[in-house]
Amino acid sequence: MFRFLLRHREIAWTSFKMALQEFRSNKLRTFLSLLGITFGIFCIISVLSTISSMQMAVNNDIKSLGNKTIYIDKWQYEGGPDFPWWKYIKRPVPKFEEMKLLRLKVPDAAHMDFEIEMQSTVDYEDNSLSGVNFYGNTEDFDKIQRIAIGSGRYFQQADFDRGSPYVVMGYSIAEKLFGNPERAVGKTVKLKDSREATVIGLIQKQGQSLIGGWDYDNCLLLTYNFLRQMIREEYAQPKILVQAGDKISIEALKDELQGGMRSIRKLSPTQEDNFALNDIDSLSRMLEPIFSGMNIGGWAIAVLSLVVGMFGVANIMFVTVRERTSQIGLKKAIGAKRNVIMMEFLLESAFLCIIGGLIGLLAVFILTLVFSSMLAFKVFIPLNIILLAVGICLFTGVLAGIIPAFIAARMDPVVAIRSK
Repeated sequence: MFRFLLRHREIAWTSFKMALQEFRSNKLRTFLSLLGITFGIFCIISVLSTISSMQMAVNNDIKSLGNKTIYIDKWQYEGGPDFPWWKYIKRPVPKFEEMKLLRLKVPDAAHMDFEIEMQSTVDYEDNSLSGVNFYGNTEDFDKIQRIAIGSGRYFQQADFDRGSPYVVMGYSIAEKLFGNPERAVGKTVKLKDSREATVIGLIQKQGQSLIGGWDYDNCLLLTYNFLRQMIREEYAQPKILVQAGDKISIEALKDELQGGMRSIRKLSPTQEDNFALNDIDSLSRMLEPIFSGMNIGGWAIAVLSLVVGMFGVANIMFVTVRERTSQIGLKKAIGAKRNVIMMEFLLESAFLCIIGGLIGLLAVFILTLVFSSMLAFKVFIPLNIILLAVGICLFTGVLAGIIPAFIAARMDPVVAIRSK
């Protein structure tokens, strides 16, 4: 299309000026006729942009849970209305000793972490926060998860070995306790049972997650050996995190882990697994049908609006052909060919649709600013969606203008010049 416009720059420029003139001289009529195009483009761009932004945010959240990572737990993470909780609640929880044995049985695992968690209070002087998430992990946790330290440091190997009374604090927790989060590092806080701990690091502000998981802004990270001093392991939702190496697929790793766990728990061939292998990457595949359904809904509304808008643009072009009948006759009398006349009206129709699309695009841009301030993720308009909108406008404009353009191109010059 762009090569076509370059070869016929003068005709394209004339058609563009005619479209602007039509819009200026009949603002209300043109706008009402283009309202369908504007609303259709608004629906397409707003839905596709929101879904695209949401998918990117969800994928980033999933990456934060660990690429190629499997969570060994008593619970199956894929729920639903028929979730057999009664079956899973009887299962034994993973144990720290099982993780150590699993390291030996599954050498293809790149990293392996044991985690326990609880909710409790954290105090500093007269400030107290309740319901804070405490996560206790072993030394491979930061290799599986993406933890950005804003100030201070993360745990060292000696901290893991000794169970040192250190914590790495989330941004929101530090903000509520100290006012200025940067003041947190070096301070001593009180945890469960008045146990004291020193803040050695501050996690960078992360923002809200769309899929749950770790809320780093509202948590405390501890070493496993330190947190287990405050809570019994079996009551602390223990789980084993395993990340695949570069030379093994996630499916092959799951097979090895299944065999390793069955061997550790001494399950016979006839016994079912009493553990769950939760593939984090499968979460994105589970959400794809939801995003696809939302896209289909947006396209359905947009197509209806574009059809209505196309008839509106066709109406404008029929009126334009009637108003310029004498001009068309004069052009044909001095040698203008049919394809030139037809091209002028097709381009003018396309430019009118592009004007309607730009209005819709401007409305979406304003909407993204509003949504970004309200939602837990930033909404943006990808370049490929903008190009898609321009292509739809051109296609709709050509369809809307093809019959009026054909009528103009077929006019008899003598009859056209004599018309009023």
